[in-house]
Formats: sequence, C-alpha cells, structure tokens
Amino acid sequence: MAADATPARPVDRPEQDAAPRPLPVDAVLFDLDGTLADTAPDLAAALNRVRRDRGLDALPLTLLRPYASHGARGLLGAGMGVAPGHETYETLRLAFLEHYAAALCVETVLFAEVAAMLDALEARSLRWGIVTNKAERYTHPLLAALGLDARAGAIVCGDTTPHAKPHPAPLLLAAERLGVAPERCVYVGDAERDVAAGIAAGMPTIVARYGYLEPQDEPGSWPADGFIDSPGALLPWLPPRAR
Repeated sequence: MAADATPARPVDRPEQDAAPRPLPVDAVLFDLDGTLADTAPDLAAALNRVRRDRGLDALPLTLLRPYASHGARGLLGAGMGVAPGHETYETLRLAFLEHYAAALCVETVLFAEVAAMLDALEARSLRWGIVTNKAERYTHPLLAALGLDARAGAIVCGDTTPHAKPHPAPLLLAAERLGVAPERCVYVGDAERDVAAGIAAGMPTIVARYGYLEPQDEPGSWPADGFIDSPGALLPWLPPRAR
C-alpha cells in the first residue's frame, strides 16, 4: 500500500488569511482523520457495507467524504439518515464499527506531503504526536499499518481520557506525554472541535482546510491562528528548530 498518496484538495483562500509566521512552539499535535491520513475511503466503504446489508445501493465517496471526520455519527447521518437517539442508530453504529474494524486500512493512505512534512519536523527537533477522537482499538492498528505508531511521541485517542474533543483533556495529556508545556504546542486539525479543543488547552491552532469539511462549515469563522491548504504548508508556521 502506498504510504503517501492522496493529494490535498484545493480550496479557495480567503484574502484575510494571516501570512504564515513561525509560532513559538516546540511540538506539533495532529488530528488523524482528514489531517494526517485520508481515511474516508475505508470509512465510506464500511458505511456502504451497512447499506448493502440492508438492500441499499452504495453511495459515492464524494458524497460521504465531508462527513468522515465525524466517524460513525457523521457517516450514519449522511448515509442512513439517522442520528443518536433514533431507534435504529445503535444497531447501525455497531454494524458500521464491525465492518470498519475488519477493513480499516485497505485504501487509507497518508495525504501527500505528510511524510516529508514529518521528516522536516524531526529534522528541526520538533516533537509531534496525534490526538484523535477515533477509539484506541481502531487507532493503534491503523497507525501501525501507516508506519506512524513508532514515530509519534504521543498518541491519545477518543477513549484514552474520560473526555473526547472538544474537551481539552486529550490535548493536555498529549502535551504531558511529550514533555512540552501546552502553550508550546500547536494543534492542527480539520474540524471546528479541533480549534475549540486547542483553545481550551491554551494551544495555538491551525486548520487543515484540505480535510473533511462539511458543506455548512465556515472555517474562516473559526478562531484559529492560521489555515493551511496542504500538509507542507504547515512548515512556515513552525520555528526552524525547537528552542
């Protein structure tokens, strides 16, 4: 499987974007789905297996991709029209997760530029880790398949702490595991909850606009410190070396 193949999708750049400038940080924390890895193909495939089991036609990846950051909840909402509280939601959720666990890294790859960007972070002696709302039972096998499990200095999942993002607890734990003060970490993610979690943790935040933005999302209104349209565009936001 290719390790670094999915190109970031081009997006319009608002003219009010702040010019990149090196943030005073010693570490970078990343969201996983839609930020480091293009997991949408395998998530969408799991949703379509749920549909197939119920005699429904598959939906195109282009329709499901924007909802991939929200996992089972987002994809079941987009693909089955159900939300938490619906009488069939829990049954569908368990079926979706079973299908996903059985094939979670078939078409998933790192976004283009991610491998080179991580190499550049390490060359600059910047520590880095991953904070995701994906559960540990899916995250660790996926990161092993992608070759990131041994490289990340911290891996915090949706069930590692009692709270998931947008609560700051996962980000604070990741900073602690890296041995870096929260204010010296920057958090990079593609969802509004990532910005909220970073701010609550006292971290600067960067929005990955190439990720899984839903049609109604307005990332320009999120109070982030910066925006990037490809993984490599993160580098000008980082110091040339950790202090």
